[in-house]
Amino acid sequence: MDMREKVSAALKQAMKAKDAERLGTLRLVNAAIKDRDIALRGTDGEGQCGDAEVTAILSKMVKQRRESARAYEEGGRLELAEQELREIAVIEEFLPRQMTPKEVDAAIGAAIDGTGATSIRDMGRVMGALKSRHAGRMDFAAAGPKVKQRLAG
Repeated sequence: MDMREKVSAALKQAMKAKDAERLGTLRLVNAAIKDRDIALRGTDGEGQCGDAEVTAILSKMVKQRRESARAYEEGGRLELAEQELREIAVIEEFLPRQMTPKEVDAAIGAAIDGTGATSIRDMGRVMGALKSRHAGRMDFAAAGPKVKQRLAG
């Protein structure tokens, strides 16, 4: 079962369970996937995004909600921050398990060795290798400074 089918099945389950909050979040996810399908239809004629693109969409949605939750907390709107965090929990059900800090460090080391990177100028190649191997499982905003530190040191 691919990611699109998992989201559709969860959407139907939420409808049957009359879980309005979960249903709303899943509808947003489904709409984002369909928007991406429409955008792809215009470029290559295929019209359906694969699991990698769905994972990227979900990761982006989680990142947006984390930023919103942080802004709401800073503004004293805790009920809205909690709503964003609940949406994150629903979306993360469909994402692959996130890597632990030890796994991230090991992946960075492997990418540096694999690309033959020796200086900070090679950072783009290392990040590209990490993104191709660990899409959806690694927080690249947090990994970037670690790669930079390793290559500078």
